[in-house]
Amino acid sequence: MKITRITVYQIELPLNEPYWLSGGRLKFERLDSTFVRIDTDAGLTGWGEGCPWGHTYLPAHGPGIRAGIETLAPFLIGEDPRSLDHINRVMDLQLPGHPYVKSPLDMACWDIAGQAAGMPLWQMWGGAEAAQVLVNSSISTGTPDDMLARIETAAAKGYTVHSAKVGGTDIGLDIDRIEAISGGLPKGHKVTFDVNRAWQPGVAVQVLNSVSARDWVEQPCETLDQCAHVAARVSNPIMLDECMHTFIDHLDAWKLRACEGVKVKPNRVGGLTRARQIRDFGVSVGWQMHVEDLGGSALADTAAIHLAASTPDANRLASWLCHYHLSVDPVPGQGARNDHGVATPPSTPGLGVTPDPELLGPPVATYE
Repeated sequence: MKITRITVYQIELPLNEPYWLSGGRLKFERLDSTFVRIDTDAGLTGWGEGCPWGHTYLPAHGPGIRAGIETLAPFLIGEDPRSLDHINRVMDLQLPGHPYVKSPLDMACWDIAGQAAGMPLWQMWGGAEAAQVLVNSSISTGTPDDMLARIETAAAKGYTVHSAKVGGTDIGLDIDRIEAISGGLPKGHKVTFDVNRAWQPGVAVQVLNSVSARDWVEQPCETLDQCAHVAARVSNPIMLDECMHTFIDHLDAWKLRACEGVKVKPNRVGGLTRARQIRDFGVSVGWQMHVEDLGGSALADTAAIHLAASTPDANRLASWLCHYHLSVDPVPGQGARNDHGVATPPSTPGLGVTPDPELLGPPVATYE
């Protein structure tokens, strides 16, 4: 089987409402998503999606994906998409770094590999069943009362796990947010306080040693070393996210005892192949993990839910679904969706989501 054509689409994904994180430091209103279709001489077609969460969240941006695909596509034409390790070696040779560029291409190849094997991706990655994955809400920064109100709204939709955005310049307000939300959660619900790297280490230590809450705290500082410094001085379990770009970053985090868990996001680490490697390492060292993507439609969300569903229960925390923040749906009715607080991956071979090109508009590039 050989890749014969790579087709690229660009679509804007407006959010339902403006979204603030990192204590209001970063604001997002729309996302720039790239859809990739890979065709083969065997008649199989695979789909992938790459969608950075804006251009200020991480060193990634929508136009960069499409520019990188232009560089990589000539070297992928003629390759067997089922040879995923080889595909990734080719991409790494021809374009070192830029992992977010490679993710939609890797995803589309996995879609083809699953179809060729007659297996859904969750089964390709070792899952015994299409497990239900808890879905967590994402609570934008605001006053304690505003954030609790948003949690109540999310609870009414079936969410029992929440990610609350904190991390402003007002230390007292962050303490108030954490204590109010932790103490005001509905019975049986859980929360992670996501700082999105906004605190300096001294602030993180001061805040976390001032609160009685012992919930998860995610990415308190900018760098891995700073987060490790904090982890050694507080009682809250630490979750790492934005500073984790490669497998070596995860290995270093384990060596430094910098965390008890990580976010595994395919678009950030270079695709499903790399994300699976990191997931397996996390299982081996006893981490708990949120497996989810950076952003995008139900296509990107579903790929991550396949990986989450194949993760052992003891190591799997909840996953976030970006598409519930969007005012458009380019794959209506397809993929993993929130059903009273859980999402279940499709059991059809491959990814189980097939976009309608008519909904994506004309392609912005075709390579063959």
